[in-house]
Amino acid sequence: MEKNKLNRIEQFEKNPRKAVWQMAIPIMLGMSIQIIYGIVDMIFIGKIDGDAIAAISFNMPLVFLFMGLTFGLGAGVTSVVAQFLGENNKKSAENAAEHSVLLAIFLGIVIPIISIVFADQIFIILGTPEHIISLAVKYFRIIAVGFIFNILNIFFRSIMTGEGNTKTPMYFRGVGTIINIVLDPILIFSLNLGIAGAALASIIGQFSVTLIFIYYIFIKKKIYIQFNFSYFKFSIPIIKKILSVGIPASLSMIIMSLGGMLFNWLLIVFGSDAVAGYGIARQLVQIYFLPTFALSNSMITLGGMFYGRGKIYLIKELLLYTISRGEIVAISFGILFYFFSPNLLRIFTSNQEIIDIGVQYIRYIVFVFPFITVGMISGRTFQGIGKGWPSLLTTSLRVIIITVPLAYIFIRIMNLPIEYIWISQIISTIISGIVAGIWIWMVLKKLEDVKIKK
Repeated sequence: MEKNKLNRIEQFEKNPRKAVWQMAIPIMLGMSIQIIYGIVDMIFIGKIDGDAIAAISFNMPLVFLFMGLTFGLGAGVTSVVAQFLGENNKKSAENAAEHSVLLAIFLGIVIPIISIVFADQIFIILGTPEHIISLAVKYFRIIAVGFIFNILNIFFRSIMTGEGNTKTPMYFRGVGTIINIVLDPILIFSLNLGIAGAALASIIGQFSVTLIFIYYIFIKKKIYIQFNFSYFKFSIPIIKKILSVGIPASLSMIIMSLGGMLFNWLLIVFGSDAVAGYGIARQLVQIYFLPTFALSNSMITLGGMFYGRGKIYLIKELLLYTISRGEIVAISFGILFYFFSPNLLRIFTSNQEIIDIGVQYIRYIVFVFPFITVGMISGRTFQGIGKGWPSLLTTSLRVIIITVPLAYIFIRIMNLPIEYIWISQIISTIISGIVAGIWIWMVLKKLEDVKIKK
């Protein structure tokens, strides 16, 4: 089995462009299943009423905040496992994986407790309207119970991605998503649970995936990384390596979540339909993020492996390749969304005001898809080589320094119309995308120069 693993890394090295798609396509398919579920879920919720959509929209950035913490740490796990395997250090890779599982269990206990206890206060702080807050809290308290399953699934997937296996987690996610889709109409309408039914369907789906992962990894022992906690040794250096990528990545996602919450706070000035329109439009835009996330996430594993093997020139080659392919995706989806967004949004709701706001947002944001692509791929490449802070700094530049202050000035001080919120996003995304692209290229060039001198 070890020989097969080494052969896989050598194959990646011989044909890195093919390796990108070997990594990206399963990620893309897995995410597409998840996005399909999100779209179907929103369709079912949309059939309840506009307030239900708005309640979910207030939940989205909050759920993303807690999950963002986990995804960020998961990126750290993927990077460290990939680097150790690139160095042919299987023992350290396994130790890193064991550390990550224990961390997942800890987070899976702490995060739900915090979420359930402080749910009311959180939604009040977010400025949730009184007629929506009970719905939002009801959904959130139920969904928070299942966070432990989601967190474990993310860490299991991160370990397997670190060893170059993105296909198997895709199948597992598919099973969970199918369960969600089947249960949604039953729990929401047949059992008349409403928005709570959507939350319960999600929990059951995630729990099912956790059971499959546990069976596959710990009972059947089908992955390259093997767990033996009886020989577990706590390692400060390994923790530092995981956190050096994981903490900045988590903070980046938390900042994006907080930015989404502040956007909802600004949008509520224009009514709950504005929040609902923005929420549906963002759900639709996830379709563009699907291939872009997949391409960028492949750079964490491949970048980590090639960095571990000292092949900086391969990272540079893949960076240019993934960005070029990502730009084709960005332009194609931009054209599609610009012209067909009214028809697509009608799938979710018949409320014309919600549709109009969603269409307006999409027709602004598509113009920065190319810059989003550069920023995402550059950030994941940084994470792959074990440098998490540049991605955090560019995210902070985009959200904290530019977007939110600019949107606040436009809306709260200058009393400008809603489109100026979208304009603030456009300005910040262009600047941060350019900065991220130039920065990663300079870092890789410096690393290559050092390697050559040695």
